[in-house]
Amino acid sequence: MCVVLASGTMIGIPRILVTGFEPFAGSLLNPTALIVERLAAEGVAGATMRAEVLPVVGGAGPGSARARLDAVLADFQADAAIHFGEAHTRSEFSVERIAINLRDYRIADNAGVCAEDTPVIDGAPAAHFATLPVRAIVDAVRVSGVPAGTSLTAGSYLCNEVMFHSLERSAATGWPAIAGFIHVPQLEEQFATRPNDAQPMSAHDLMIATRAAIGAVIVHLRTMPRGTMPDRHRRRLG
Repeated sequence: MCVVLASGTMIGIPRILVTGFEPFAGSLLNPTALIVERLAAEGVAGATMRAEVLPVVGGAGPGSARARLDAVLADFQADAAIHFGEAHTRSEFSVERIAINLRDYRIADNAGVCAEDTPVIDGAPAAHFATLPVRAIVDAVRVSGVPAGTSLTAGSYLCNEVMFHSLERSAATGWPAIAGFIHVPQLEEQFATRPNDAQPMSAHDLMIATRAAIGAVIVHLRTMPRGTMPDRHRRRLG
């Protein structure tokens, strides 16, 4: 699923890519797919949005999350990529700091593959720091009334794989200019059939927090000091 929603065409409007994932691990739902659906339907004021559901398939081959992300970024040169994934054992919006160059799955992906001790990208750095404004996103989500915090790494499953790939692509090509990852709790509907010690999140709070996070990224893009964004981005954002 993908939809391009333009709030306007004038120079200065940032282009933001938001991704989520399809359901996995036996669940019929994924809260991040709901995020994509809502943003595709409603848009975000002050930004040109693209929202995309990625497959829970690792590696770089056809049908993988990374192949789909590459195709999207080839068509939509994003100033910011905000990737979302589900972490059903967490109770808050978790903004990830680091992606590691490791695929080491605790469960198989939706293609039945369970990668073990392999790099995301051969020859790439061991890790990449998120370039999204991590602290500003956490603060904005908290102000919105939804629990939020930072997390050190995105793990070693598909969430980390997409985050690392996006940051490696950013470093190599400049697109997206900034990128990072946010883990979200499971929905209340999922908790009913998959209870644990973590607190689920309502769809209402999920979208409040998502919009707060995107708002923080928009502010950051407009206030980034000169020299911290590639010239081609700075010229278009004004």
